[in-house]
Amino acid sequence: MRINTLKYTLKEGFKGLFRNKWYTLASIATISACLFLLGIFIAILMNFQHIVENVQKGVAVTTFFVEGTTEEEILTMQKQLEGREEVDRVVYISAEQAWADFVEDMNMGEYMDGFPENPLAKSANLEIYINDASKQADLVSYLESSSIVRRINKSELAANTLSGIDSLVGVASIGIIGILFLVSVFLISNTVTIGISIRKEEINIMKYIGATDFFVRFPFIIEGILIGLIGAALPLALIYVLYNQVILGIAGQFPSLTSLLGFLDVTAVFEYLVPVSLGIGVGIGFFGSFFTCKKHLKV
Repeated sequence: MRINTLKYTLKEGFKGLFRNKWYTLASIATISACLFLLGIFIAILMNFQHIVENVQKGVAVTTFFVEGTTEEEILTMQKQLEGREEVDRVVYISAEQAWADFVEDMNMGEYMDGFPENPLAKSANLEIYINDASKQADLVSYLESSSIVRRINKSELAANTLSGIDSLVGVASIGIIGILFLVSVFLISNTVTIGISIRKEEINIMKYIGATDFFVRFPFIIEGILIGLIGAALPLALIYVLYNQVILGIAGQFPSLTSLLGFLDVTAVFEYLVPVSLGIGVGIGFFGSFFTCKKHLKV
């Protein structure tokens, strides 16, 4: 393709935005509205999943060891556990540390003279925090196979509940995002179709005087991509402002809730949201223009 032809088609694509102002505004508004709703839902979903993950990481399996197990053996097991996929972190609690923590929790410092020896001398343990509650059973099976493990404290109810919530959120999110996406595609495609149909006579005239399919189609594709970019950029800017305001508002009004739940930073949300929104906006603008324009190329 010649440079002059490329420049002309690009210029015509940009001109098309202003030549049909009402169609352009309607298309941008439709894309923006759909992607705004989709973006808000994705932001909420990402935070909810993040909160569930944080709660799961607070679920620990505590392992106690048979009498005579050395500290070296316990630390060796700790390293082995830290290499497992479902394990987030492992904390070693020595017998001395267990007794010190008990004394501190019970405020027994003034009564220490009555305990010449450590009553928790056999209470050295490993607190194993998992990153996926659904895999707690696999971890417990692994621990039970060890000859140095005496007892395992676990919470099956907490693990099963969190695992169920995580699965439910995953299935529900896929369904809702799928529905929103299909609705967005339908509305945006219809808007693009109407806009190009209005210019059906213009396309027919260009074809009658010998213009190639590419020459006719390319300005419309450029126009569709630009509309998609603008339509995606506007809701992203609005969501960015609203998200920061909401997070700051919650942090100001409920500081303890914020520290407990740990909302995602806006940067983390937008690392995922920006490519998704721009991809959908540009993709719909491109394919909508491409296939709709194709219908009118045969004259």
